[in-house]
Amino acid sequence: MTLTTGARLGPYEILGPLGAGGMGEVYRARDTRLDRSVAVKVLPEHLAATPELRTRFEREARAVSSLNHPNICVLHDVGSQDGVDYLVMELVEGETLGARLERGALATPDVLRYGIEIADALDRAHRSGIVHRDLKPGNVMLTKSGAKLLDFGLARGSGLAATTGSLTNSPTVTRPLTTEGAIVGTFQYMSPEQLEGKEADARSDLFGFGAVLFEMATGRRAFEGKSQASLISAIMSSQPPAVSSVSPLSPPGLDRIVSACLAKDPDERIQTAHDVKLQLQWIRDAGSQAGVPAPVVARRKSRERLGWILAGVGIAAAAALALPRLILPPVEVRPVRFAVRAPADVRISSDPLASVLSPDGRMLAFIAADTAGAFRIYLRPLESLAAQPLEGTDNAYAPFWSPDSRHLGYFADGKLKKVPASGGLPEVVCDAPDARGGSWSSSGTIVFAPIAVGPLVGVSAEGGEPAEIIRPDSTQNETGFRWPQMLPDGKHFLFASLPARANGFDIYVGAVDSKQRKRLLSAASTPVYSAPGYLLYARNSRLVAQRFDAAALKLKGEPVSLGEAPALSNALGAPAVSVSQTGNVARVAASLANTELRWMDRSGRETGSIPVPPGRYQYLALSPSGDRLVMAKLTSASQSDLWMMDLSRALMTRFTFGTSGQVENPVWSPDGKWVAYNAQRNGRLDLFRKLASGGADEEPVYASDVLIKNLSHWSSDGRSLVFDQPDPKTGWDVWTVPVEGDHTPVPVLHSRFNEKSGEISPDGRWIAYHTDESGRPEVCVQSYPSTGSKYQVSTNGGANPSWSKDGREIVFGSLDGVGMSAQVLPGTEFHTGTPRALFRLRSDVVSFTASADMQRVLISVPAGRGEPTAIEVELNWTAALKKK
Repeated sequence: MTLTTGARLGPYEILGPLGAGGMGEVYRARDTRLDRSVAVKVLPEHLAATPELRTRFEREARAVSSLNHPNICVLHDVGSQDGVDYLVMELVEGETLGARLERGALATPDVLRYGIEIADALDRAHRSGIVHRDLKPGNVMLTKSGAKLLDFGLARGSGLAATTGSLTNSPTVTRPLTTEGAIVGTFQYMSPEQLEGKEADARSDLFGFGAVLFEMATGRRAFEGKSQASLISAIMSSQPPAVSSVSPLSPPGLDRIVSACLAKDPDERIQTAHDVKLQLQWIRDAGSQAGVPAPVVARRKSRERLGWILAGVGIAAAAALALPRLILPPVEVRPVRFAVRAPADVRISSDPLASVLSPDGRMLAFIAADTAGAFRIYLRPLESLAAQPLEGTDNAYAPFWSPDSRHLGYFADGKLKKVPASGGLPEVVCDAPDARGGSWSSSGTIVFAPIAVGPLVGVSAEGGEPAEIIRPDSTQNETGFRWPQMLPDGKHFLFASLPARANGFDIYVGAVDSKQRKRLLSAASTPVYSAPGYLLYARNSRLVAQRFDAAALKLKGEPVSLGEAPALSNALGAPAVSVSQTGNVARVAASLANTELRWMDRSGRETGSIPVPPGRYQYLALSPSGDRLVMAKLTSASQSDLWMMDLSRALMTRFTFGTSGQVENPVWSPDGKWVAYNAQRNGRLDLFRKLASGGADEEPVYASDVLIKNLSHWSSDGRSLVFDQPDPKTGWDVWTVPVEGDHTPVPVLHSRFNEKSGEISPDGRWIAYHTDESGRPEVCVQSYPSTGSKYQVSTNGGANPSWSKDGREIVFGSLDGVGMSAQVLPGTEFHTGTPRALFRLRSDVVSFTASADMQRVLISVPAGRGEPTAIEVELNWTAALKKK
């Protein structure tokens, strides 16, 4: 039957025809449930009654539904209505390879790229027991993201019996060549065994692939004939010319692959699509004879003949003169380094997590902020000088590549997402409330840490419900696993265990299909694997390389220093560098820049500065009276202490005296007599307080085995500290702990969502915080200490709320870096006005704090113009090891 525009098949509304063939009619349609465009393929009404064709139609559905591969068209649904059987498939935009070949041969890079993708798709199908049986240019679609293999209408399980009968009854023949001058295109790509009516297997697809590959490279069909009989004779008995004889600039290695695919005897043919893919990749990558055009070889032969003629004249003298010139010194392979800098008006993130090389070593992805402060992923091909943003990747964090270098996974807005490297809309894979790294295996599983403290889980890259892989052992004082890094076999991965021990984080090897793990070493960062067999990681303050047997999962020899380690990520245990499968290394070249302190008014206008000695200052906190400032000063990437400044005298003194680790999140007591803070003691961030005068030692307030506790507020009655900490089951929760007495913590906000940055109102009746309950961070207020009433304050995302001293205003940050204000309306119930924008923070702000009356803001920003963050890429890095 022919469907008209507006007709319905189940929930699918027909929009118009796309094409028709012997096995069905295809229409563009809209899925009214998901509001997406799809392709609907129906069995023609006049053929639906034929049992053989109906069986083949059902076979197509089974074949396609069992396949999951980026180069194979996705089957969404199968249905039947009013006697019409139909398939609902991914709508693939682009042109068929057949249409493209009407304009002539493809360039060699495109032949290799599409050939590799088609071979990979066939390999996946064959491994699933599916033989396509109709591989031809018309069944390959060329899209922006690459080649897509279509139409498994003739596919079948490889173990089924062959169709028997005469050639004219073969299901692949739709009309005779002599009748209308051409057939649908199947005949020219059929293997000899198919023409003889024998059983087709995976090797039959490889014959068709060889014919397609020949046509891609030459623009001509491998077999031609003036009649059906002569075409059959050509396929059965003749050999097509060498690719290089038709297309002289093609690599000679392509001749061998095409010839191996087009062998008449299946036993003499190349045996697997995987082998074809590997050989095509070798031609693409090898700096050898495989990539030398055929004319170069021909010219070399001519020179050889000329050499024999010349050799008879004065050979001794010629040899004496030529020999010193012919013995050339060996070419020394050296490391090659260059810097990748941001496009104009864009600032690259200085976090090592923010830049990753693609596995094929050809592209660098990095996170950067534009002038509006919006962070997104940018992509820079290494052979190009330009980087382009990937649209829709706002708020991206910790990106990682798919093994085929075609997609990027990343985290944003509490979700694990993926986006095509060629451009396109991102897709949500699953929830990831507070992720700490992911890695994409060659089997299609993404291993990731969904929360800051907890297990590692796995999920299909196509989406679904994550399944736990391995959980920390509380009896070993383990709290969290994070930063998985896949090894070459696509099964095993490295990961870091929290908390850090005396010599760093324990690094283990795990497997996607096992709960067992094996300890490898201790390190300051999770190692990454680099060919031909090294682990690169930070050790103390050095970047080191150590031999690693990836098959035996064993370290070999001693670490070799590669120089000073780049500044480590604020995310504990994260990798220090990124490595491609080709052995290229990328590292952030930025150092920890010194900062300066500047005042801003409520409109964002800078009104002055505070002179401070050179250093990097963060975690600013103004005293309630506004006459003193406490802040953290970094002494290294992993160590800081608090310093106190008397603003009236511009006098700065050291306030804490730790021997290791970070001191963070200072908060003042309401009377200004005490300062509480997080300090890293024994590998954990615990809560301490100290007299603001500095005249006594620090006092512990709360310590526990939970690794991370973020202090956010000291209640206005002076009795409690407010902090948030992660829970393996519920994510981040808000707690309070008494400053005096037994220091027993009390959960205040403890749901299945992430709640953070709690702050109690001056009157003690409400607590403000931000939560991701809606799917993105929003500022909310709940009654306190009982939590019966809840109100949302922000309307378009927000975080880190603060109350004004009089409780009449809540100030918070929007998700794109704008300072927002919500007026608290008078009354017994809680109400706020519509939030309004105050100012936009500079994108390079390191830290900020507001005065008690919310009239001024103090910011810490890089001092002077500074050197913008760059990413250093090193090729042939292993050559440096030979000099050590």
